[in-house]
Amino acid sequence: MRPGRPSRALLPGLLSVAAMLLVWTVASQLTDRPQTLPAPWHVAARIAGLAASGELWLNAGMTLFRVAASFALAMVVGMGLGLWMGRSRAADDWLNPGLIILLNVPALVVIVLCYIWIGLNETAAILAVALNKIPVVTVMIREGTRALRPDLDDMARTFRMAPLPRLRHVVLPQLAPQIAASARAGISLIWKIVLVVEFLGRSNGVGFKIHLLFSSFDVTGVLAWALAFVAVMLAIDLFLLRPLESRANRWRQDAA
Repeated sequence: MRPGRPSRALLPGLLSVAAMLLVWTVASQLTDRPQTLPAPWHVAARIAGLAASGELWLNAGMTLFRVAASFALAMVVGMGLGLWMGRSRAADDWLNPGLIILLNVPALVVIVLCYIWIGLNETAAILAVALNKIPVVTVMIREGTRALRPDLDDMARTFRMAPLPRLRHVVLPQLAPQIAASARAGISLIWKIVLVVEFLGRSNGVGFKIHLLFSSFDVTGVLAWALAFVAVMLAIDLFLLRPLESRANRWRQDAA
């Protein structure tokens, strides 16, 4: 990678954010109703106050924990199911109807049922979020598994590779782009569902704080909590998920 290229890649994104801030600023001044659309500097001041008090770190940390736990569970189960359904026609025939049902059941219904069946606890919250993400991961990994090169499978059988080495050295490297894509797409979906879970049934977290502020119609507070956590998720995407996706797709650039 040539020197200076990362900076050039970041510049369009920074300019896009600056443009959105400019539009927000103009709209807030034209509206002239701070209780409906506060100016960016009012929201920034609220975020600074929340950070200074420690309230931001506590609640954002709980939300981030739920995001991480749900994400890990969804990726592990979804990858396992996707590999199985992609490699076995019988498994796909049996499991596909259930997969289609889960893809189309509203997230809110899953959350409410988990709270009713399991209770208002962390297990129900994390499971509800994971259940909404598992079908998406499964579909992406299943389609990637169906596109695996048969000649590499033949080579693995010829050299009598054990199942685990074959998975590690033959299957997973080919699925790396699908895994990275499902991770990037999933993390944005998961944190939004986590906020709904917290809104409905938790006593801490960003979603819980938004619920309290919604009751008092505090738009500045709602935007402060939402944008603070959006910044966290953008940092995760920029510094963790995007580099992993670029690494997973490096073979495509090398082959071009």
